[in-house]
Amino acid sequence: MARPKSASHDLKREEILDVAAQCFARQSFPAASMNDIATACGTSKARLYHYYESKEAILFDLLDRYTQRLLALIGEGEAHAQRQNLSEREALHALVRAFLAEYESSATRHVALVSDTKFLGDTQRELILNRQRDVVAAFTRFIKRAYPGRVTPANQTALTMMLFGMINWTFTWLRPGGPMSYAAFADEVVAVLEQGLGG
Repeated sequence: MARPKSASHDLKREEILDVAAQCFARQSFPAASMNDIATACGTSKARLYHYYESKEAILFDLLDRYTQRLLALIGEGEAHAQRQNLSEREALHALVRAFLAEYESSATRHVALVSDTKFLGDTQRELILNRQRDVVAAFTRFIKRAYPGRVTPANQTALTMMLFGMINWTFTWLRPGGPMSYAAFADEVVAVLEQGLGG
């Protein structure tokens, strides 16, 4: 009979994933080893294998949880907008702020998403890519509703990717405690949207 998982099992996994994301961001996924991750966790490689059978399994769990979190933010954004009776523009602006708040606390996980998805097996990679496509499609819907007079079938992809271009690479330059906070940057992104698409 299988031994039941301890109550702290998931918590331990989250800790491992946080450390692994830091290792992947610092060393790159190919260069980081299970031994490196175990050492950074302050545990043995044998103990790490108790939780994950391989480095690839760690990467998939990391990206699986992170992309589910991003999709949850979209659902939460829709619900928040409805509860608060927000305008379509306010709903989009709130979503931008929510994503940037998430990026602030998940920078190394985001690095893994944009840099390391390619190292997954075919089935796992397609699952993660499909979730990313779902996120993009949701943002496109929010933008179309927010700026119906500006967004057309011809430019909607370009405008959506322009927005992601502004927010998706903050991990390369926007540092917590730096001259601009993530919240202040979110205000700048909203201002660009309003002045560029709001007319």
